[in-house]
Amino acid sequence: MNRHRPIPVLVFLFGVAACLGGLGHPAGALAQAAWPAEEAGVSFELDVMPILTARGCNMGACHGKARGQNGFQLSLLGFDPEFDYAALTKEARGRRVFPAAPDRSLLTLKASARLAHGGGQRIEPSGRDEQTLLRWIASGMPRRLADEPKLESVRVTPTELRMKPGDSLAMKVEAVYSNGQVVDVTARSSYQSNESGIVAVDDTGLIQAGPIPGEATIMARYMGLIATCNVLIPLAGEVPADLYAGLPRHNFIDDLVWKKLQSLGITPSAPTDDSRFLRRAFIDIIGRVPTPDEVRQFTADTNPEKRAALVDSLLERPEYADHWANKWADLLRPNPYRVGLKATLNYDAWIRDSFRKNKPYDQFVRELVTAEGSTWENGAATLFRDRRDPDEIGTLVSQLFLGVRLDCAKCHHHPFEKWGQEHFYSFAAYFARVGRKGTGLSPPISGGEEIVMAGKKGDVSHPLTGEVLAPQPLFGEARQPAEDEDRRHALAEWITSDDNHYFREVIANRIWADMMGRGLVEPVDDLRATNPPTNPEL
Repeated sequence: MNRHRPIPVLVFLFGVAACLGGLGHPAGALAQAAWPAEEAGVSFELDVMPILTARGCNMGACHGKARGQNGFQLSLLGFDPEFDYAALTKEARGRRVFPAAPDRSLLTLKASARLAHGGGQRIEPSGRDEQTLLRWIASGMPRRLADEPKLESVRVTPTELRMKPGDSLAMKVEAVYSNGQVVDVTARSSYQSNESGIVAVDDTGLIQAGPIPGEATIMARYMGLIATCNVLIPLAGEVPADLYAGLPRHNFIDDLVWKKLQSLGITPSAPTDDSRFLRRAFIDIIGRVPTPDEVRQFTADTNPEKRAALVDSLLERPEYADHWANKWADLLRPNPYRVGLKATLNYDAWIRDSFRKNKPYDQFVRELVTAEGSTWENGAATLFRDRRDPDEIGTLVSQLFLGVRLDCAKCHHHPFEKWGQEHFYSFAAYFARVGRKGTGLSPPISGGEEIVMAGKKGDVSHPLTGEVLAPQPLFGEARQPAEDEDRRHALAEWITSDDNHYFREVIANRIWADMMGRGLVEPVDDLRATNPPTNPEL
């Protein structure tokens, strides 16, 4: 979506509408194997943690839960290597790892089920995973190796796959490191399908097509990084190519929709009749059904362009602004009991006035994110009376205007995305210096006026390290605000910039969902690689 397009872009869319626990050593003597120091070179982050993650040791149902399991806690999905290293090597008096006799370490005895383990067997006795863990223990459990490279990205092969029902194919996952090394990590990755009834995947990365045609995305996760493979299973049989060639084409949207339907082997439905089109256009655009006179007038019209003319006329009606302003009022959710009735009414009036003036979406968002002044005079400022904490505001802004759900990253690394706590709190730092002057909130009813302004002080710290975090965008680059500048202006520029495809996509997706009943991405505010759009080109 062009960021300078006005709010009513609906005419385009209507063209388509036609576990490791206890502490004791085993009572019996165990055979001791030699683990020579020359076999050292095992990295904690690059070798040990991937095993714990791939075998489920740090998942939410096991030792990755909030309080751990049986006295042993790991960070969820390995998002905090320092915490995990301390838990393995220092807690429980160091008895989880035993460098003097590595094969007596509880880490391997429990995970291999040689000792009773509530989580069952997680690694094969004497298998590759156990050998790696034992080598790391024997080498003294180093935290880092000399010149240890960093994991930069993960890639899968294939990335796109067309299958028939019953077909199967093994994925390959590779990790790319900062020194240029590429390592096959298929066996130590974890996998998930977003539509297991259509395409399933097992723990080894074997993709299995089911009997149902459709699309699915397979996620491969390795140490917090994710890559995906999109799988298509078309309907059996061929749809004649001339059928698609004869379909009506009003604009590029039609072209992309027909192309997608053809790839799936789906025969398009016939165009709807005038009465149904009229009813749907009225309900979707202005929120009411047509009157009997409007129905008779439209159905009697012989103009071949009457449908496009109808959409244009509906967009000019005052009901359009009110109907679509209601949608955004629901999204912004002002609470009159929390912020006061007058502030809520001003908020609502500002939203409605924006639609009546045909305000472009980028301007709408910039004014809202940078709002200041009295909540009784500038309705947009009510956002910062209702949402007061930097993390609360950041979560709302990222979800509404970027389609990024950051909630998980407040406490731990997002299980299906790249966002971690540093992303969350660095983004929240944009709102750390929002100042307020007035009565504040006084539950149960807060009716007073409040002035929102740019403050001079306020920072956000990482909850684990205590480091003060500078404001940073979630991705890409943004202008670093000056020390005495309102940080929100730099953020608003970044959100609405031409380089930020998330903003364009989430706005287009919301409009599409309102018009079609379902977004190209569902939920509409959850844009991520593991939740791809049904039509990426569109």
